[in-house]
Amino acid sequence: MKVFAIGDLHLSSIRPKPMEIFGQHWANHWERIRINWIRKVAPEDIVLIPGDISWAMNLDDAQPDLDSIGELPGKKIIIRGNHDYWWSSISRVRSILPSGIFAIQNDSIEMSGVTFCGTRGWAVFEESEDLQHDIKIFNREVQRLRLSLSSAKNADDIIVLLHYPPFDEKGEENQIAHLIREFPVSHVVFGHLHGASLNSVTEGYIDGINYHLVSCDYLDFDLKYITEIK
Repeated sequence: MKVFAIGDLHLSSIRPKPMEIFGQHWANHWERIRINWIRKVAPEDIVLIPGDISWAMNLDDAQPDLDSIGELPGKKIIIRGNHDYWWSSISRVRSILPSGIFAIQNDSIEMSGVTFCGTRGWAVFEESEDLQHDIKIFNREVQRLRLSLSSAKNADDIIVLLHYPPFDEKGEENQIAHLIREFPVSHVVFGHLHGASLNSVTEGYIDGINYHLVSCDYLDFDLKYITEIK
């Protein structure tokens, strides 16, 4: 069983938003992802999607996007991104998810001996116009991740999904990264970064943990292989 990841799908079936406005490399991005997905992923595999799944503003409009993902092979694990405005209460989200898609929020999912945890995260910049607001959200996300990780009782191997990277603007580990180190985490996947931000990415093997940036444009709209579960 293989684990793959790809984030920031930015689907928009109901009210199409052409992603080419962010560059021609986004042209037909979902079709390119689908082709690569079908080529790589077997039904027993797992695909991690760390947020920014759909541009929809409500659950009804997000349904076709989720269905499109659900039709693809593999089991999918998702978390909320900063643009997933359709994501309401976790119970309502789970009520509309197609078979084979699993959402994490304040909890965890165990599959074949590996536990998956996660939360959206947040970014705090010292020059922010609303610094205290950003700090409040970031601290709440730290607590959400603590709940998720703490729910993974007796887990020997944890993979964490984040939307925002667990590093500050200088590439230093933030409080979320410090929390992750309190648990047996082997891999962290995250997205959110696009454009010029991709020129200074912090990822790779750092002090025992593998960090993976999986924004779909960073991956040239392909899925990244993370690990294999035996």
